[in-house]
Amino acid sequence: MSRIGKRPVAIPSGVTANIDNGTLTVKGPKGTLAMGLADEVEYKLEDDAISVKPANDTRRSRDFWGMQRTLVANLVDGVTEGYTKVLEISGVGYRAQAQGKRLKLQLGYSHDVDLEVPEGIEVKTPDQTTVEISGIDKQAVGQFAAEVRRWRKPEPYKGKGIKYRGEYVFRKEGKKK
Repeated sequence: MSRIGKRPVAIPSGVTANIDNGTLTVKGPKGTLAMGLADEVEYKLEDDAISVKPANDTRRSRDFWGMQRTLVANLVDGVTEGYTKVLEISGVGYRAQAQGKRLKLQLGYSHDVDLEVPEGIEVKTPDQTTVEISGIDKQAVGQFAAEVRRWRKPEPYKGKGIKYRGEYVFRKEGKKK
């Protein structure tokens, strides 16, 4: 039995959910999100909650159960609060600048890295070494943050690079004399 899957997803006030033609649509104060429903799982709209349970007793249905419940919860959280990832840039001359729907990174390459910000994602740079990526879709926010981080992952010797806020980079000592 899935401990996560057993709990229904509460729908807060101001949020509406609708199941139609194999699609769950959730509307809230921050926007609208939709998700295709898996055939292995049953979804029920009850009073102020969405419950998820396996459609049959196969292993595949039980495997999908907890994951699908979490995806539904992510939709509800996204349209009410949204998601934010904060990246910190460390290194001499490394900096970032948001310019409309583009993110300009200077990371020690011979050229600047210009990234196009996807639709539904908002990027802010409160200072030159901090990038805040926010949006209502958890997967899209995490994916864009990973793409930005990919350009200069933190290295273990000096700690230079792009890391998530709160991420610990294990530092190596180097050679001993």
